[in-house]
Amino acid sequence: MSRSGRNPDKRVKTAKRRTASSTRWLERQLNDPYVKQAKAEGYRSRAAYKLIELDDKFSLIKGSKRVVDLGIAPGGWSQVVRKLAPKASVVGIDLLPTDPIEGVTILQMDFMDDAAPEALQAGLDGAPDLVISDMAANTVGHKQTDHLRTMGLVEAAAWFAIENLEKGGAFVAKVLAGGTDQDLLTLLKKNFASVKHAKPPASRKGSSEWYVIAQKFKGRD
Repeated sequence: MSRSGRNPDKRVKTAKRRTASSTRWLERQLNDPYVKQAKAEGYRSRAAYKLIELDDKFSLIKGSKRVVDLGIAPGGWSQVVRKLAPKASVVGIDLLPTDPIEGVTILQMDFMDDAAPEALQAGLDGAPDLVISDMAANTVGHKQTDHLRTMGLVEAAAWFAIENLEKGGAFVAKVLAGGTDQDLLTLLKKNFASVKHAKPPASRKGSSEWYVIAQKFKGRD
C-alpha cells in the first residue's frame, strides 16, 4: 500500500523465460480496468466493452433478431448480444476453438472457406439483421502487409453482409488506423444509408484499431 492508501500499479517481475514485451503485456493486463471489469461481470474478454460502447452510441443490438458474429473467439461479443437481445438467434465463426455460449451456434472453421457463408446461413432461421466482425489477421510485423491482410478480411465480411443482410440491417467491423480503404468505403456507402467510423473508449489509446459502422442496409436489387 502507498501512503495515500491506494494500491500502486502492479509490477511483474521478468521471469527468465519471459520476454520484455510479454512482461509489458502482462503488466498492462493486470492494471487494465476493462480486464478487471470483464472478470467481475463475467465477460470472456475486455473486447466486450468495445461492442457495448458502440451499441450505446449507435443502438445496434437491442431489437435484433438474427446476428452473425465473425471472429467470435473467445466469445465476448456474442455474450453482449445475448445480454442485450436475449431472444435473438446468434451464430458465430472462428478458426480458434470457442467454449459454448448458451443460445449461440458456434462454427470452428475459416471464414474465408468457400463453405463458410452457407454454414453461417444455416445457423439462422432467416436473413441476419446484424453482422458484427472483430476479425483481424495474424500480424507478421510488417505494417503494410498486416494492414492489407486485415482489410482483406474486412472486405470479405462486408461482402457477406451485403449478400445476406435483410433490408435495414447493420454491419460493424474492426478496421485499422486510417479507417476503411476508399474502395471499401465506396462499397459500403453504396449499400448503406449511414457509414461512420468510431474508436470506442475501450480500445487502447496506443491501438491502431477503429470500427466502421454501416447502418440502414438499402437491400439488394
